Amino acid sequence: MALLAHLCLANCLLLLPQFAVVFAADIDAYGSRSGLKKPKLQGDQSLLSTDIGIQGVIYCKSGSKLVPLQGARVRVTCLAVDKRGYETAPFCILSRPTDANGYFLATLSPSEVEDDWKLTHCKAFLEPSPSEICKVPTDVNKGITGARLSSYRLSKDKRMKWFSVGPFVYTA
Repeated sequence: MALLAHLCLANCLLLLPQFAVVFAADIDAYGSRSGLKKPKLQGDQSLLSTDIGIQGVIYCKSGSKLVPLQGARVRVTCLAVDKRGYETAPFCILSRPTDANGYFLATLSPSEVEDDWKLTHCKAFLEPSPSEICKVPTDVNKGITGARLSSYRLSKDKRMKWFSVGPFVYTA
């Protein structure tokens, strides 16, 4: 489990240079961010006003057949803004391993995120396959490049926003 946390952290750190270039471009010679405008979050634009659940299915494509892949995981990487409106470093969570039907679930609650952070967007990515036979990830439904969490449905008690992504596919 500690190894998975380190891998997730390493994957998030790989994204830092991409965000640092954008961030550093807005800093003048004196280190001031005078040209940086705060994002305007209208109403409830934050993804994380309630708990969120990210769900989907992962398959192994063998020939022309799609077979559910058990034990696979998805990494969800998110960006947020702090209470002053500045973008934070990306962070990520791992889903639970898929079940025998290939179903995965990742959850995130406001208590797991720094106080006063608002998630601006998240993407779901395939993690390395647990299968030796079916270990090549594909970009079907953006499994490699990242499936953006966009529309959601509220649970009946309105305590959770459910996002669905995928299905994602590995090949032999």
